[in-house]
Parts: sequence; C-alpha cells; structure tokens
Amino acid sequence: MTAQPADDARAVLARLGVTLADHEGQGVVARSPIDGAVIATLRAHTVDEAKAAIDAAHAAFGAWRTVPAPRRGELIRLFGEELRAAKADLGRLVSLEAGKITSEGLGEVQEMIDICDFAVGLSRQLHGLTIATERPGHRMMETWHPLGVCGIISAFNFPVAVWCWNAALALVCGDPVVWKPSEKTPLTAIATQAVFEKALARFGDAPANLSVVLQGGPEVGAALVSHPKVPLVSATGSTRMGRAVAPILAERFARAILELGGNNAAIIAPSADLELALRGIAFSAMGTAGQRCTTLRRLFVHEDVAEALIPRLKAAYASVPVGDPREAGTLVGPLIDEQAYEGMQKALTEAKAAGGVVQGGERVARDGVYVRPAIVEMPAQAGPMLHETFAPILYVVRYKDLADAIAMQNATAAGLASSIFSNDIRETELFLSAQGSDCGIANVNIGPSGAEIGGAFGGEKETGGGRESGSDAWKAYMRRATNTVNYSRDLPLAQGVKFDI
Repeated sequence: MTAQPADDARAVLARLGVTLADHEGQGVVARSPIDGAVIATLRAHTVDEAKAAIDAAHAAFGAWRTVPAPRRGELIRLFGEELRAAKADLGRLVSLEAGKITSEGLGEVQEMIDICDFAVGLSRQLHGLTIATERPGHRMMETWHPLGVCGIISAFNFPVAVWCWNAALALVCGDPVVWKPSEKTPLTAIATQAVFEKALARFGDAPANLSVVLQGGPEVGAALVSHPKVPLVSATGSTRMGRAVAPILAERFARAILELGGNNAAIIAPSADLELALRGIAFSAMGTAGQRCTTLRRLFVHEDVAEALIPRLKAAYASVPVGDPREAGTLVGPLIDEQAYEGMQKALTEAKAAGGVVQGGERVARDGVYVRPAIVEMPAQAGPMLHETFAPILYVVRYKDLADAIAMQNATAAGLASSIFSNDIRETELFLSAQGSDCGIANVNIGPSGAEIGGAFGGEKETGGGRESGSDAWKAYMRRATNTVNYSRDLPLAQGVKFDI
C-alpha cells in the first residue's frame, strides 16, 4: 500500500538528512498536491533576516571570486555526485510536493545532474577573445570576471531543476547564490540545500554562505530583488511576477534573467508523420498535468489531416491514466491547488462562449485536485487561446495555409516554445527562418517541451527574453572587460586621432 504523502515526504526528508524540526515555525505551509494534506509548516524569514543573508552571501563573494574557476568546478562535480546518490529520494520529493509522475520527478533531478556535468566542463572554458587592433604594438582582448551574488526565484512546477540551471553556472562563474523558492514547494529547496551542503563538506575550503535559501512570501522576494548587493536576479514565474520584478531591477541597473509565461503552439502539416505527432502532442500537452512553461496549449492542424489525427487525439485524452503520481502507469498527476482548477474551469467556460467544443476537463473524485485533460476544438483562434492557462487544456484549430498557421502561432504575447511536425523541408526551413516562429525555442518533429540543458533555454516577448542553462548563457553570470595592452614605446591613438604635446 502506498504511504500517505505526508508520511512519505517526512521519510524521504529524513533519508536526505533534513530534520524538519530545524525549520518548523510559521509562515510557509508545505502541502502535497497528491491529497492536499499539510506536510509541515515552516518558519518564514523576515525581511531583515533576508537582507542579512544577502549581505553574508556578498561577503562570500569576496573570497569565492578569487578561487580559480576549475577549482570552483570541482565543487559542482562533487555536487553532481551527491545528486546521483540522492536522485531517487529527491525525485520522490519532487513528486510528493509538486505532483509530478515518478519519471518526471526523477527526470528533473537528472536535469540537475546534467547541468552539473555541463558546468564542470565550463569551468575550464570561461574564455574571452583576442581581438584585432588597429594600433601597432598593441594587443586587444576581452576577459570575463565573476559578477556577484546571483538571486534565484523559482516556481513550483520545476522546484529544483531551475535553481540548478542557474546555481551550477553561477557558482563556477564565481557567484554565490541566494534562492527564494516558491512558497508551494519549500521542502524540495531545503532538501536540495542539504545535498549541496554534503558537497561543500567534501570540498572543504569554500567560504560560508555560498548558497543561501530564503523561505517566505512576496516580501522576501522583494527584499532579494531590491538589494543593491545582488547584481543579477534570475526569476521564473508568471508574466505578472515579471512585470513587478523588472522595473525594480531596471531602476537600480541590475541584470535580469526572466523566464515567464509561455502560450506554446505546434503546427501539424499535411506531410507530418501522424504517429510521431500523436506521441509528441500527448506528452507536450498532458505532461506535468499541463503545468510546464513549455506545455503545448495551441494546436494548428492542416485540414487535410485533421480527420485522421483529431479523433485519435481525443481517444488518447479520454483514456490517459489520471491519479496518484507515485503509482505505476499514472501519466497525469494532480494540479497544484484549487486555484489552478478554478483557472482551468474559467478558461473552459470562455472557450465554450467562443464556440469551442470541449471534451474533458471534469474533476476526478479523489483527495487532491485531479482533472481529466481537456481538448477543445475551436472555430478560430480567440478568447482564452490568446493567454496562458496553467492547466491541461489543448485548443485545436484547423488551417489551410502554412503562413496563416505561423501567423496564428505568433499572434500571442508570449514567445517561449513552438514546433512543427512536417516532412517537407521547405515547410520546416520556413518555420525556422526569420519569417517563421518568433519563439526562443523552435522545434521540428518534436513537441515544444522537453528541452535539454545543452541549449540556451528561454523566450521572447512577454516570456522575458532571458536565457538559462546551456550554450553561452554563462555570460549573463559574469562581467566582461575589454582590455588593450600597449607593449610598444609609442602611443598611437585609435581612429587616427593626433594629440601631440
């Protein structure tokens, strides 16, 4: 018999070395969406405590920035080892606190391990350029230096991976990290910090307060965003949250990595492999109960293949197993809370008013907030299709011309992820061109979700423009200096300027 979520969570935390009594108090209620029961009530940090913690992290910066980058990479290598040892338990805790099915909980920890591997290699590749100079006897180059404390604000739907995308890079770049997790997933943050502290103990000579976790509500997040000793804040959440964070950072000229909303789309072209498309749509639209920033929410199907695809898609929606995410065979777990359910029902009501035909969306009778994923055939893109609802709703619209489908895909405020299923190279290349998708992620013959850490992750427009994880995203965590060295006895000036005295 499967254990009660609260008992299961406490047992997992104990195995990870977390004693809840050290964290209990008032201010943050940790619940499991599996049954809605309270696991623990945790003490929230005060604003003054948050400011003091940030000051302590800034003091750690003074020492950490002088540690050679490959040595900093050794800490992340050790952290990756500790994550491998803790993967089963930490993945279980993700399922218990965020409601992800077992494979997705484990997959999230695997993302942490993967970014650690990436960051270890990066620690020996923080390179600049040597640049041609017009002045004889001179050398011009660029160098990269640690930036300072990196603030990280994470959302409930990826309670540990997003922190690690940022923290692994920031730490090898020489930056301490201060993490403000979602109030909905505080336990995974505590557990991750405990795993990191095991790596710190093995590392041996890291400064204190290199990684700090702040628990609390918006006032704690505001203290982090407004603190003058935090030159970079990476914030993941809603567009509404981004609108609050961005002006504060801009006012004090701090950097922002914003990962906000995503109203993602896929196009099914006449030449598409429909078997492949069916599987890609199902995972992208129903995985994590529709609570991914990259969830597929809008589907544009060419009229020539609509009758072959849509009935099969409806059958998949009607039969997908919904239930306890810990149980084998479950593919759709719970919504995070009642508010998510209410938002879903509101969107479905609006869709019906706009002429949509709804299948699914009804509540499943069990403790927690469980719903059947909904598929909605719409006569045109309208109403709730134009904004993101963080729930498993897939809107389907038929199209005739690819240019029209691309225009519909791009006609929303967000610009995170997109995809096309097609075996026509002209269609796929158009989709990837400057005339095609306007999103930060554009895929061919794969859904919009399921990004790997090797590529930079992020989007355009109201998604915020930030980039995390792979490629050259590391540059956001460092400051660039352009250096010119004169090794001659003359002083020629650039642009032919003469100034002889």
